Amino acid sequence: MLVYCRYSSLLALTIFFLLSSVWFSFFALFSQTLPPALVQLSQIQEWQLHRIGLKKIPRFISSFESLIVLDLSRNSVTEIPKEIGKLTRLRELFLSYNKVSCVPEELGCCENLEKLELSMNENLDELPTQLSNLKKLYHLDLSMNQFTTIPDCVVNLPSLEWLDMGSNRLESLPEDIHRMEKLHTLWLPRNELEYLPDNICRMQSLDTLVLSKNKLRDIPPLMEGMSNLRFVNFRDNPLTYDVTLPDLKEDADEEENDREMFGREFMHFYIQEARKRGSQTFTSVINVTLEGVSETASSL
Repeated sequence: MLVYCRYSSLLALTIFFLLSSVWFSFFALFSQTLPPALVQLSQIQEWQLHRIGLKKIPRFISSFESLIVLDLSRNSVTEIPKEIGKLTRLRELFLSYNKVSCVPEELGCCENLEKLELSMNENLDELPTQLSNLKKLYHLDLSMNQFTTIPDCVVNLPSLEWLDMGSNRLESLPEDIHRMEKLHTLWLPRNELEYLPDNICRMQSLDTLVLSKNKLRDIPPLMEGMSNLRFVNFRDNPLTYDVTLPDLKEDADEEENDREMFGREFMHFYIQEARKRGSQTFTSVINVTLEGVSETASSL
């Protein structure tokens, strides 16, 4: 259990510590929310309340207009009140490892929000379109939820640089994924992706792409031109061609070999091999067709 508060006033800080962590836990255990007396500390700038059994964020949260960081991770919160939209100074909101199934559209009013983490919530599978109003949001963690695609509002976030949607149920990626112009890190492991859109090669800022443990059958040939891509992982995908990189270092550790086997060099080698084998298959089809035509002509 962690209870932490940052406040600029020594008096308020003293009052806060008089409200001991044991008292917080006792209150949360029986009331499943936070005590109304906290309104007296409305100038608090940072809350970190972990593992206190919190199930409900009180509506008087709107009184804390000075909040910059709100961290309620690892509780049992089921609902985010619409009053969260009053926290216009909020920069970081962490609600991972809770039971949130719905995000209110009012969250889009938190115009200064820069980091949002909603990983490991039980039934979260969609986001309101209003979240695209978060013009400063650059870090978003939606991993370990139930999303089947990347929400439109996420694609529309103009400042997004880091996105984790690993361990969801993603079946496809948006065709306009290249609109995420500033995205440099994209985590998509443990999903159900069967193919990648060609437009992924137009993501000019992307330098880290993790696609391990999906259902990918091929790698788009156009990805060969992604010179900005420094790290990529295709491990544990049922790719069409069985490709092994030559001359692996025998003295390299297992992790390094994994990077070499399924990383950037592997991607380039696979695309070249797929192009070669595809050309051979096409030539074989033409030969078979010509032989068939020749046999038909001879029989006439």
